[in-house]
Amino acid sequence: MPENGQGSGSPEGSSAPVSFEAFARTSQRRLYRTAYLLCGDPETARDLTQTTLAKLFQHWRRASAADHIGAYAQTVLTRTYLAERRRRMRDLLAHSRPGPRPASEQADLRVTLMSALAELPPRARAMVVLRYWEDQSVESVAELLNCSASTVKSQCSRSLAKLRTQLGEAHLYTTGS
Repeated sequence: MPENGQGSGSPEGSSAPVSFEAFARTSQRRLYRTAYLLCGDPETARDLTQTTLAKLFQHWRRASAADHIGAYAQTVLTRTYLAERRRRMRDLLAHSRPGPRPASEQADLRVTLMSALAELPPRARAMVVLRYWEDQSVESVAELLNCSASTVKSQCSRSLAKLRTQLGEAHLYTTGS
């Protein structure tokens, strides 16, 4: 086994049977990163990653038979996130967050962006993260979220407009102006 712990081939795209342990070891970091971008909270992201891995383990025979195990795992992660958000919608409405805080001039752009992302509805946030952070095509995001490509395009457009409005002057930090 090579030093990177990935065996002779990548478990995410290979057709050879791969053990769950090997897949989990090589994919956990990527799944966590996506979960963190979706949730915006490290603890919730860890929980979401573990829930995803548990679901994959439970159905490993079906998951390992998929053409692209990594894409299958991404689908499980995204759908688990959306299902948990829908389940907790009542709690979120009962304990609604205050309006977005204005970004101070010393605010870290990452914190500002995470705060703005947190204001998006869960499905719109998932679309923005998958489309622009994970750099997935409109068609693959539509397939992951069980919707049409036009829905992804319109939701992303509205979400980006909302982010631009919320971020206000924060975009100046990225352009260096």
